This record gives sequence, C-alpha cells and structure tokens, in this order.
Amino acid sequence: MSDKYSIKTLQTISDISENDWNNCLEDDHPFVQHQFLKALEDSRSVSAETGWMPYHLVLQEEGKIVGVAPMYLKGHSQGEYVFDHSWAHAYERAGGKYYPKVQLSIPFSPVTGPRFLTPAGPEQGRRKSLLARGAKEIAVKLGLSSVHITFHGEEDASLMEETGYLLRTGEQFHWVNEGYTDFDDFLSNLSSRKRKAIKKERREANNSELEFELLQGKDITEEHWDAFFQFYIDTGNRKWGTPYLTRAFFSQIGENLGKSIVLFMIKRAGRYIAAALNFKSDDCLYGRYWGCIEEHRFLHFETCYYRAIDYAISHGINRVEAGAQGPHKLARGYLPTKTYSAHWMQDPGFQDAIEEFLKAETREMDAEIQYLSERSPFKKSK
Repeated sequence: MSDKYSIKTLQTISDISENDWNNCLEDDHPFVQHQFLKALEDSRSVSAETGWMPYHLVLQEEGKIVGVAPMYLKGHSQGEYVFDHSWAHAYERAGGKYYPKVQLSIPFSPVTGPRFLTPAGPEQGRRKSLLARGAKEIAVKLGLSSVHITFHGEEDASLMEETGYLLRTGEQFHWVNEGYTDFDDFLSNLSSRKRKAIKKERREANNSELEFELLQGKDITEEHWDAFFQFYIDTGNRKWGTPYLTRAFFSQIGENLGKSIVLFMIKRAGRYIAAALNFKSDDCLYGRYWGCIEEHRFLHFETCYYRAIDYAISHGINRVEAGAQGPHKLARGYLPTKTYSAHWMQDPGFQDAIEEFLKAETREMDAEIQYLSERSPFKKSK
C-alpha cells in the first residue's frame, strides 16, 4: 500500500456512516447499500454466531474514504451459492485448516454485482486493485487459508486475475428485456410450442380462487411481513434446513429500503398463502425469496417468473435475475448467463491444484452454457 492509500477493517458496518459507505457506490444496486448490509447485522442474521463475522474493508486516501467492500470471516461454506466444500475437504485431508476463510459477498444472496465499491473516475481501477490486494493482506495477517469473491461483475474479471486471483465461472438464468411493449410482445418472440405452454401455465395459475397483490414501499405493512416470514420459514425448513434470515431483518429492510422492494403476495379465501420478494435497481429486478403454505399448480412460475417479466417490461427494467440454478427457467424465457467468482489460496501448492481444477471445470461450464443456449425458447431468427 502506498503512502497515499491505507486499508482498515470494520467489525460492524455501523462503524461507518450510511453516507460514507453509499457515496462509494456507482449506482443504486440494493444489495451493496449500507441499509441492506446493516439490516443483516442488526437483525443478527449475520454475526460471528452464524458463521459470518463482519470484517468490512475500507480504503482511505489521505484519510478520506474512497472505497469499501462487504467482507466477512467465514466459519463454514453455507449461504454462498458458489460451492467450495470439496476444496475444504481436500485441504483438510492434506493437513491444512480451511476455515475460517475470507469471503467478499452478499450473505445468502447469489446476486451479481460490484464487490469492490469505489466511485467512477480515473482512480477507480487502481482503488479496486488496492481493495483486492487488501483482502489478501488481511488473510495473510490473520493466517487464514483463502479469499473468495463471489458473484462479482464481469467487468472486474480481468482485475481479479491481474491481482493474483483464480477466476471461476458459474451459470444462472436471466431474462433480458429487448424493448418489449408488453408480455404478449415478449411471447410473440418465442417458438409456438413454448408460447402456448406459458399461456396455459398462466391461465391455470390465474384462477378465480387466487388474488394477486403487488406491494411496494410504504404499502408493505408488518402484517405482510408476518405472513411472508411464515412462508419463508416453511419453505426454508423444507429446502435447506435452518433458514438464514430472522424476522427482524424483513422489518428493517421494509423501513429503510422499501423503495427497492417489489413484493408479490397471493391470497386465497381472504388469507395470504404465498409470496415472492424481489429487489430492484434502475436496470435489474432481483428475484430473491419465494415461499408458500399451499401448493397450487404453476403458482411459483407465475409469481416468480412471469410477473417479474411483466413488472420489468412495464417499468422499463432491462434484466431479471431469478436467483441461483434452475434450468427449468430456460423454457420460460430466462437464458443461461455466465457468472463469476474469484479465489486466492495462501498455500501456493493448493493454489496450483485449484487452478488445474478450474481449467477443467471452466471447459465443462462453457460447454453447458453453449448447449443450453442452443435450446433457447426464442424463435431461431432471434
């Protein structure tokens, strides 16, 4: 680090003001905003007890904050969606200690976006590099095995490699708005068979039994969060064991980040029975949590995929990210999209082994994305 710049760490995001943190953001990406990260900590969803110890990076230039990064010391590999369990087992079988590790990510959220936050300008690239190197320096200082930066943007891929990280690619399914005027305009670009299938699913989901509500900002009340949390807990217990987020988290984001929330809720016989929580920026709608206490045919597809597309078209949003995994999204207009993460191992021998593993994995991932892209639901002329 030069005399001009210095790095420090924070063990709670409350140790930096909302303005100082958010002034480092280039855009309105909701998941890297101070309010979102603070809600995770204040609600105890993120803490040393849950295996996510905050250790945020702050870059200063002559005492002025010019860059930040959401960073954690992790005692496990849960809630990350970029799986490194096999790496941990291999390292520990060889006599090493994989945990704790350094993790730069948005906890429990496989959303793409910036991880090194610094304002646009001629110094931006240098400052990002200093943050990337700073994370490695922290790992060395604390004697930790590795640094992992997950779901960073494609624009930072070269920077990661230049600063000594190994690049790993993954796959998600995103919908892209090609300037559609409405949902029917989107459907007209699909093959006949896919178009008919989606229309059938929407007809069945939008039956007379169900009542759909779109809620945003101050329209979302504690009653809505109570119902949503019930769905979140029920679905979480069935899918992945202990749910990550506490009830207090949802109240806090509703109060402090309501302008970024798009909540679809469904009633039957006057009672809420399902919901899907989305966050939005100017150019993307991020589908995050779905939950239900009743099963209805195609309701998940309607609420999480089709209504998200409808919302994006009507609000001029360019992209919908529908979360991790899910090749079933392909038939519904969500196309395979490459995602990125970066990894650095302090042990040179282990770094070399991971590099060889990633070469083979990348070839397989590229082949899979190519295979799925060729099976796009869109008309071949598209």
